Amino acid sequence: MRIISICPSNTELLEYLGMTKHLVAVDDFSDWPLTIQHLPRVGPDLDINIDLVEQLNPDIVLASLSVPGMEKNVEQLQKRNIPHLVLNPNSLDEIANDLLTLGNAFNIKDKAQKIVQKFYTFIDEYKQLSDKIEQKARLYWEWWPKPVFTPGKANWLTEISLLAGGVNIFADLEKANVQTDWNEVKLRNPEHICLAWVGVRTDKINVDMIQKRPGWSEMKTVKQRHIYILEEALYCRPSPRLLLGLKKLAAILHPHIFPPYDEKDPLLES
Repeated sequence: MRIISICPSNTELLEYLGMTKHLVAVDDFSDWPLTIQHLPRVGPDLDINIDLVEQLNPDIVLASLSVPGMEKNVEQLQKRNIPHLVLNPNSLDEIANDLLTLGNAFNIKDKAQKIVQKFYTFIDEYKQLSDKIEQKARLYWEWWPKPVFTPGKANWLTEISLLAGGVNIFADLEKANVQTDWNEVKLRNPEHICLAWVGVRTDKINVDMIQKRPGWSEMKTVKQRHIYILEEALYCRPSPRLLLGLKKLAAILHPHIFPPYDEKDPLLES
């Protein structure tokens, strides 16, 4: 098999299925697992070099509409008759289904089913712990600061929040991706602020900037410094790595309920 992945979440799905050894190229932003670092790059996920993709003669290209703007790449793949598979996950169930879809496509159904079973077993463990928490922590997730983007109900982070003993303060809005403003966030009065800016390294995010937003210095969560800089790779990509992010978040919010964060991926542990 000659596989090209044109977004990070798909590359990660392949790793859980043991298929990254068949990759012949990836997009510029795929950074996990480390074993793919030597591969040719075909451009950023929103501006894939389709000429290069075609030259590499893939058996299949994996795209994902979870990346806004990916439609342009898919149109080019269709136009050139390049074999491709398009995923579009927004929920944990859809991520599990994508693993099964790829398992069918690559004739590794048993492997996919085992990973999905581990996926749900871990989710169930955290759900049982979360169910013990009567007062859920109110979370504000920030994907981008200006204009302000945050996940709504139809997004995996609403589920991750619940499993970690929290609630997404924008879960009342049906959309997966919500554009809002700093004043609306203040009015919703979160207890915790989770910064996971898409495409930005954690060391480039300055928490002190948060206090300078109009009225935010008055917010209790800002005064208490309940502001967390979280890795985009563990929260912004629809792959099973979200469960590693869940482990980290749960340990932050309710350390007396959940296990301490050990950086071990629950699906890759033996």
